[in-house]
Amino acid sequence: MSTFLLASLTALFAQAPKPPTELLYKDGAPGAVGHEDLDKPTLTIYLPKSNAVPTGVIVCPGGGYLRLAMDHEGDQIAKWLNSVGIAAFVLKYRLGPRYHHPAMLNDAQQAIRTVRGRAREFGIAPDRLGIWGFSAGGHLASTASTHFTAETRPDFSILTYPVISFTTKYVHKGSMNALLGKDPDAELVKLLSNELQVTKDTPPTFLVHATDDATVPPENSILYYSALRAAGVPAELHIYQRGGHGFGLGHTDVALSSWSSRLESWLQIRRLLK
Repeated sequence: MSTFLLASLTALFAQAPKPPTELLYKDGAPGAVGHEDLDKPTLTIYLPKSNAVPTGVIVCPGGGYLRLAMDHEGDQIAKWLNSVGIAAFVLKYRLGPRYHHPAMLNDAQQAIRTVRGRAREFGIAPDRLGIWGFSAGGHLASTASTHFTAETRPDFSILTYPVISFTTKYVHKGSMNALLGKDPDAELVKLLSNELQVTKDTPPTFLVHATDDATVPPENSILYYSALRAAGVPAELHIYQRGGHGFGLGHTDVALSSWSSRLESWLQIRRLLK
């Protein structure tokens, strides 16, 4: 998508009504320790106004499991999905240090159950629901893609500069500590090192990263891609020369901004677009 077109879409969406936000759990989140906003996971629902396709994506913004980048890894992403006809559901999940695993995974799985259970209402097919995560949100999306039941398995995954490995030198310690707490059990660390949890049932995955990412090294995506390939899972990996960390759609860089077009092509190959 060109920078001009993206700017035009941004101006158009700025005039659109605010999308509705709903509580993820009507009766309160399981294990909630309080009644503040940070104890109440939500879904913000973005439905395309035209050219809709029966595909939906749950979006997990990043932020090191300590905060959420709800603009460039949430709102902007949902609007891009809408621009290609896909329904988007931005997840506000619980965060550390107030919460630890499995609260975040519980929220992602509840989001999958909720959207899939209301698929007809949202104009999507229940077997065309994916999950897209950025940075620590990419870890959450990869966790949902490797730790699932029949009703909570995503049909595809999109991982953008994801945190993946907790057992190698490429670990993002801040995300791991926020998710698991200090001095976590070694078996739990291994369990949540998601390149080690890939199986043939892990959903098809698209990954993108930057070589110069000094926060979450691109080896995280490489390790996950290699595990997918070994398991025979369809996967596509793009690593750009520059971009750093947290680039979102990357629309400020001519080369990097092409990655959303690569993703759109992959979605077409997967028959998730018209």
